[in-house]
Amino acid sequence: MKKLFIFDLDGVITSTSDEHFMAWKMVIKEKFDIEVDDTVEELTKGVSRMDSLNRILVSIGLSLAISNEEKKHLAYTKNELYKSLISNFNEDNLFPGVIKLFKYLKEKHILIALGSASKNGPTLISRLGIKDYFDYVVDPSNLNSKPHPDIFNKAMNHFDLLPSECVGIEDAISGVTSIKSANIYAIGIGAKEQLNHADVVFKDINEINFKFLENLIEGDHG
Repeated sequence: MKKLFIFDLDGVITSTSDEHFMAWKMVIKEKFDIEVDDTVEELTKGVSRMDSLNRILVSIGLSLAISNEEKKHLAYTKNELYKSLISNFNEDNLFPGVIKLFKYLKEKHILIALGSASKNGPTLISRLGIKDYFDYVVDPSNLNSKPHPDIFNKAMNHFDLLPSECVGIEDAISGVTSIKSANIYAIGIGAKEQLNHADVVFKDINEINFKFLENLIEGDHG
């Protein structure tokens, strides 16, 4: 029987990817007068801030030219810009079906955890008006970022549960890999061709139906 659902944030509950990447592009343009290609955005999804920066620096050929101190400053500047860009987020920024899903899980006495690589997760779920639905929020500090399983293991171990009792929900390739590396049942949100290593894929949260959830929770799946 499933007892815990662990949710990623961006791309699953809401969309902040545009704001994340916009902030990165602004920082890189200001610092190096270089335009980051839009195709790089996919490489930054679901990973930590520093991993995102390193991937961007590789894409513009500067990965070996920037000191760690400079990287820390760039990451800090990016985060301040990002926080400004999401400062007006509220319940209207939730994806359709999120509240309905959370209410269903609570009715079934299922625990809910946030397993985001973003350190801004607590602030964002407060602004989105969904903080009270969460029983636990993983602090990604000092954890290996996705695709490592650390974030999902942290949530699972917090409640002293087994992998077979947990479900992870992710929209990024690295995120699904992280779930599977923790031996947890993976629900992918997005395109099946990209997330074919998930146990099941839905195009969005709103497509997840209660019959499927009932079967999953009772153990008929996974």
